[in-house]
Amino acid sequence: RKWIKVPQNPVIVATANLNSSEFRDPTTAWIGADGKWRILIGSKRKHRGLALVYKSPDFLHWEGTKHCLHTVPLTGMWECPDFYPVSLTAKSGINTSVNGPNVKHVLKVSLDNTKHDHYTTGKYLESSDSFVPDTLSLDAGVGLRYDYGKFYASKTFYDAKKGRRILLGWVNESDSQADDISKGWASVHAIPRIIWLDNKRRNHLLQWPVEEVEMLRGKKTYVEDLLLLGGSIVKVKGAEGAQLDLEVYFEMRNLNQAADVVDVASSNPQELCSQGGPIQNSVAGPFGLLLLASADL
Repeated sequence: RKWIKVPQNPVIVATANLNSSEFRDPTTAWIGADGKWRILIGSKRKHRGLALVYKSPDFLHWEGTKHCLHTVPLTGMWECPDFYPVSLTAKSGINTSVNGPNVKHVLKVSLDNTKHDHYTTGKYLESSDSFVPDTLSLDAGVGLRYDYGKFYASKTFYDAKKGRRILLGWVNESDSQADDISKGWASVHAIPRIIWLDNKRRNHLLQWPVEEVEMLRGKKTYVEDLLLLGGSIVKVKGAEGAQLDLEVYFEMRNLNQAADVVDVASSNPQELCSQGGPIQNSVAGPFGLLLLASADL
């Protein structure tokens, strides 16, 4: 399709009480019961993250609501907000404009301060264009994340043809700017995932790579019944290619008698593994993969 910019652009500008450089990244629009379209725009006021709501009858004339959809103190600038419904009764995705008794909403924000994507589930009150999180301790910017690796500025969309919601994200590497310039590229796109509500806990999301990934697979190589001793290296014959998808399964012996002790008092238990590094010994490791590179294959 051919897209043409309308002469009314820009159709939305930051108000005088907002910094225009901290006003960006509109969401996918949804339509309310009143027939008006709505979008969210990420912003902040001092150290408080904001999800601003704008409404329009025709996609050209937009007006901000009196109150923001949601805000959380000390979370900083909210980039790339995302807001969408998930079903309480099915794994399938639903149209972005759906709301009702069997629906929860997900608010996702990308924290400019940490470069992490956080989400929370809750209730969208359409009459006041406000969002009430299920659990304050899991609120936007302070609770759950989509991914605990390098994953940022994500976005979902509803795939109406297959009835699923798909999550796309940016893998922002930690290479230096000099390295990026030297190699000629920077960062990669994460594999798209389907995403749905965990109907047992009802405030967590589940994810899985889209089925189309299977079309990228080539020859499969299996290695079974290997005894891995400390310090040993095992070569996997036949595992060749520019991209490899590896699945490794372990059977541990006497794990119950010698389980690792985890410091639950740590300020951030999610980072215990990265803090220890690859040389940290444990009952089950360290375990890693050695990759041999070639300039000309």
